[in-house]
Amino acid sequence: MERAIRTCPLQMGNVGSCWNFIPEFLTKIGILNTPSWYSAGTEEYFTDTTTLFIVELIFIGWAEGRRWADILKPGCVNTDPIFPNNKLTGTDVGYPGGLWFDPLGWGTGFPEKIKELRTKEIKNGRLAMLAVMGAWFQHIYTGTGPIDNLFAHLSDPGHATIFAAWTNCSHSSFPAFTPK
Repeated sequence: MERAIRTCPLQMGNVGSCWNFIPEFLTKIGILNTPSWYSAGTEEYFTDTTTLFIVELIFIGWAEGRRWADILKPGCVNTDPIFPNNKLTGTDVGYPGGLWFDPLGWGTGFPEKIKELRTKEIKNGRLAMLAVMGAWFQHIYTGTGPIDNLFAHLSDPGHATIFAAWTNCSHSSFPAFTPK
């Protein structure tokens, strides 16, 4: 049960890192035209931010409520509410499974394989949370996001480095640290 409770923030870290970095990368190479993740909160949307926040709370609350119900009464949520013929069998208490959480079927098979995949999920989630936190600090420190800094480094690997940003080097390719 402890592992199931620990997994939720890790899954949010995975989702958050994908939602932050993939659209920014696709915008940078010209496929999308989306605001950067650090300025997305200032953009105008189809509704106000309070409504978006409440809708997000409802969806996350529903998923977490089902997970918590399974922790309190194991097996009570093993039937899909939308597709009743889709039943979960053999899942750990509080741990998601089925078509919605494992569309490729990687979690099926031998218990050792499932344990290995769940351990990888936890390790990947921890790394993703660190990546998101690093991106926040990177934006605060350099004034640009990780994708912009990656492209700056790839165009000038000798000078666009973390060390150049730290030393406020005159050769820095980071916009926030170019001497005036």
